[in-house]
Amino acid sequence: MIRKFFLRMIILLLGIFIIPYNASADYGVTTSAKINEENQLYREIKMYSDQHNIKPIDARVDRIWKAIPGYNGLSVDIEASYKKMKASGVFNKNDIVFKEISPNVHLDSLGPHPIYRGNPEKPMVAFLINVAWGNEYIPGMLDVLNKHQIKTTFFFDGSWVKKNPGLAKSIKDAGHEIGNHAYSHPNLQQRSEAETVMELKKTNDVIRETLGITPVWFAPPSGSFNQVTIQVAKRLNMKTILWTVDTVDWKKPPASEMVRRVVSKVENGTMILMHPTKPTAEGLETMITEIKAKGYKLGTVSELMSEKRVD
Repeated sequence: MIRKFFLRMIILLLGIFIIPYNASADYGVTTSAKINEENQLYREIKMYSDQHNIKPIDARVDRIWKAIPGYNGLSVDIEASYKKMKASGVFNKNDIVFKEISPNVHLDSLGPHPIYRGNPEKPMVAFLINVAWGNEYIPGMLDVLNKHQIKTTFFFDGSWVKKNPGLAKSIKDAGHEIGNHAYSHPNLQQRSEAETVMELKKTNDVIRETLGITPVWFAPPSGSFNQVTIQVAKRLNMKTILWTVDTVDWKKPPASEMVRRVVSKVENGTMILMHPTKPTAEGLETMITEIKAKGYKLGTVSELMSEKRVD
């Protein structure tokens, strides 16, 4: 009896220690080989991350170009990338997940300065279309922009909006951004602070009444401004926009000559000044096609000034 009792106890004890071990194997508990395999995948992702991170670029005030917006950096989201590849256990760069990293200094931090261009690392270009006349060319230009699915920024003279509310609405309804171009096309460099306030505020008022929006960008007529102009615009919650490249379309150059000259000067962050004129209407499609062929995306001023990456 005693011998049988001890034999049963031994079998019972063996069952306690042996059965869980075998059961764990049956249920697929992670082995050290599996752990090492997963760590290897994690290490590969980490190594890729170290080689492909891009640092953000702070906004700054340039000696020549004045205020220049910042540009987001790029880093590998290691955890998200690992999670995406874990099922296969195989590193695949197509499954890498990136995240954008914001700069420390932003355009809003720079104070009142004019802006002539976007960030020189951002492969985007913007058209600045100043409108105070040239109604007959606007529908054709809108058709071309729509054909190429491009949104751009139109700067409205306030008195023009007052006289042409329907045409102003058609531009806004087409999805284009609207900016302020003062009210009566004044030489603001020669205007007092009070006169400048009136010109800009009156234009904002008529745009708001007509289109239900308030501009955040201001383009001085003829590029004429001084520090008071910029400060007034800032008080009215607008930044002052100039240009990188001028079509000089108001001089009525041959469209092909104008396009060739403009496109040859286009770089990352370029802003191109134009008006609704015959040469621009005739050359707009070619300009768009050739700028795209150089690898640039076309967007609004807000898109160009954004820190969001274009990759």
